[in-house]
Amino acid sequence: MPVRDILIIGAGPSGLSAAIAAKQRGLDYQVLEQGVLVNSIYRFPPQMVFFTTPELLEIGGIPFVSPYEKPTRAEALTYYRKIVDAFDLQIALGEKVTSVSEEPAGGERVFAVESRSAGAVRVRHARSVVLAIGYYDHPVLLGVPGEDLPHVSHYYREPHIFYRRRVVIVGGGNSAAEAALEIHRAGGRVTIVHRAPALKDTIKYWVRPDIENRIKEGAIAARFSTCLTAITSTSVRLRTADGGGAIEEMPADDVLLLTGYRADSALMARAGVRLDERDAPAVDPNTFETSVPGLFVAGGAIAGMDTGTIFIENGRFHGEKVVAVIAGRLNRQGRGGE
Repeated sequence: MPVRDILIIGAGPSGLSAAIAAKQRGLDYQVLEQGVLVNSIYRFPPQMVFFTTPELLEIGGIPFVSPYEKPTRAEALTYYRKIVDAFDLQIALGEKVTSVSEEPAGGERVFAVESRSAGAVRVRHARSVVLAIGYYDHPVLLGVPGEDLPHVSHYYREPHIFYRRRVVIVGGGNSAAEAALEIHRAGGRVTIVHRAPALKDTIKYWVRPDIENRIKEGAIAARFSTCLTAITSTSVRLRTADGGGAIEEMPADDVLLLTGYRADSALMARAGVRLDERDAPAVDPNTFETSVPGLFVAGGAIAGMDTGTIFIENGRFHGEKVVAVIAGRLNRQGRGGE
């Protein structure tokens, strides 16, 4: 069976930077992506503006040119497509990895990576695996009744469909604030429900005064120190965060549960990776290697529940460091590229 040097799972900025490094070092690599290229960025709201400047999103030494101080989602999608074309990277799109395991092959242990694409199952083999799986594809579930109803979503796209509708947004971070403002300005009636007594400090500095003023003037309703306990087809049920008091029922046509996202810790655990109490994989801080030798993690998947610690700005450097370690080992074994 063919055995590659590296299989990279995830075609976000961290995975792409790993692929670029692998190609530049002459290694035999393949990228597997369950969705489209930079799938997480694609799933952002179309009108989204990044918190950072263009140069902090760059990979592969190719400039990210934008006329704006803060680049847009559309510009980022264009940029990363150009990156893939410029380096002619090997990426299999629409390949969802379902398991990573070890098995013997020709006197050595290699990784068997199983994936599914359009109903077909395929197994590829490699000496090393890089998990650059991010976290945006796995929303934090509240586990409340009605969370799976059709008018409930863990993602926000655009405001037009909420015109003249009663929208309850659960969450107190940047996503909740931006969605609330856009839906309000598109004619929706918005109520924010947040378990903490105030909005999060991580809200973009230009968004914070806007959302706070809209709440203060009553244009956007806010229920702080409040938890959602259930969702019905026409309403939500709320209770104070301390559990006291009676349950309140509030009419709702749509519910957005913008409560954050986490990496696929289940995939890592099935692969034998040791996780800490915050679901973060135990990694060597210098090499990003996990407790499973030859299995590395790059980008947002390192963060576990604490997703606010890893962004494109710092995660884009992980892939290059990981590949340098892998290439060094292969060279010592006489298998490396140029």
